[in-house]
Amino acid sequence: MQCPVWIFAACQSLNNWQQEAGSLPKIGVLAIQGDFLEHGKMLDAISMDWQEVRLPDQLDGLDGLIIPGGESTTIVQLMDIYGFRDTIKRRTREGMAVWGTCAGMIVIARKLLDKRPEPLGLMDIEVSRNAFGRQVDSFETEIHVASIPGDPVHAIFIRAPIVTNVGPEVEIIAEVEEGKPVAVRQDRLMATSFHPELTNDTRFHELFCKLSGS
Repeated sequence: MQCPVWIFAACQSLNNWQQEAGSLPKIGVLAIQGDFLEHGKMLDAISMDWQEVRLPDQLDGLDGLIIPGGESTTIVQLMDIYGFRDTIKRRTREGMAVWGTCAGMIVIARKLLDKRPEPLGLMDIEVSRNAFGRQVDSFETEIHVASIPGDPVHAIFIRAPIVTNVGPEVEIIAEVEEGKPVAVRQDRLMATSFHPELTNDTRFHELFCKLSGS
């Protein structure tokens, strides 16, 4: 596998993992709204087997699903129009990993503070939408992530949510501003308030691929 210099470490790590696991997982990116193309570019960068998901039956056979950032109300409305809700829940029960970024975090939460839209209830977290303010309040910062060794992760927050409460099985893996959770894991579920797909750092995508193949 030929890797650009800036992702050499990630590719080398995935190569080692592939040799141990025998194969790489198949990842889907929900492609009905939001920045799904950016996630696809990151998965291409680490040579992952992935596909755009536009219909519920395309979830069958996937090891992991990424629900991208975008507009959470629109994403949920389109998911319900196309019949994704029950299929995603079924596939999650069957072991499919799910990662929600920004709006995706809102979509997979158990509860929202403002009670709209109706989330999927996959992950035992309570989420506050637009917790840092409006578009003009978007910001970037460096954060330390418990599951990612090495240098801090560059995190881009755009009208970002935060986690306001977590269940007993949820692990907080990153925080900002005196303990505000912005990245969490629960078994094969992961959620981030920020947008790893808008950076040149593939480590979160590598982490999710490993989670999907575990």
